[in-house]
Amino acid sequence: MKRTGHHVAPLPSALPRERGHRTVDVAALVRSLRPLQWTKNAVVLAALVFSGELFSLGSLARAIAAALVFCCASSAMYLVNDIRDVEGDRVHPKKRLRPIAAGLITTGQATAAAAALFGLAVVGAWLVGPPFLVVILNYVALIVAYTYGLKRLVILDVFAIAAGFVLRAVGGAVAIDVPVSPWLYLCTLLLALFIGFGKRRHELTSLETDAIRHRANLESYTVPLLDQITGVVAAATVMAYSLYTFDAPNVPQNHAMMLTIPFVVYALFRYLYLTQRRDLGGAPEVLLFADRSLLACIAGWGLTAIVILYLVPR
Repeated sequence: MKRTGHHVAPLPSALPRERGHRTVDVAALVRSLRPLQWTKNAVVLAALVFSGELFSLGSLARAIAAALVFCCASSAMYLVNDIRDVEGDRVHPKKRLRPIAAGLITTGQATAAAAALFGLAVVGAWLVGPPFLVVILNYVALIVAYTYGLKRLVILDVFAIAAGFVLRAVGGAVAIDVPVSPWLYLCTLLLALFIGFGKRRHELTSLETDAIRHRANLESYTVPLLDQITGVVAAATVMAYSLYTFDAPNVPQNHAMMLTIPFVVYALFRYLYLTQRRDLGGAPEVLLFADRSLLACIAGWGLTAIVILYLVPR
């Protein structure tokens, strides 16, 4: 059956222009920070786990501090993005409910909050260490470049998002001052690309005729193209992770880490099923907790990896 496109009318509260001073809607402001997406910053802790420093209290504290700094920086960038994309968000069936697009908070209030969060992130990053501050500033520069230009470039838009995840992994390593296998960065990049292209697919299929109004470069994507790209990236992810499990210097030499490969393969296949057969994937951070099979797989992978890295002799 052919589906009709979604024509989303702007919310009435979003139509009037801002006049005078308004009391800040705290609940709406908190929602605009997208706290659920802070789960993405768990990538910062990857270096802590895979370097063998998980039970070092000093390293643990610094890694958690680094993750919190990334939460501040990423929320500041979410606000900047929502201010920039307010008109496009108003034609999106879900994004139109975002506080700025819905008119629940003004752009002035959002700008002030973004500036405050950025300042907090800079101070926090400096306290973690000057090298970590450099990573944070690079992350902010990347997201600003994405918001004001890179998001319009086909393919490169998703690479920019993936680069943000790599910077999170780099930041986690810099914060605790440990070298990390390049395999970690490669796997992070590929996994982020896999999720990112899946999200583009969801936008294309869910918005249909309104897709271009929401994101101009969606005109250059097609579902078959995105399915092909996702398949290639999924295969590359499995290959890279498999090589990591027996080639990285910090894993047991008996190749026990290879026991985690089935978890990764299943998680990728499950995600493909959810995005391509059930038309999910628009909010990966929600999908992670909503799908019990995927969540159980990730938990099993994490537990198995920790047991192997910390209990199996090297």
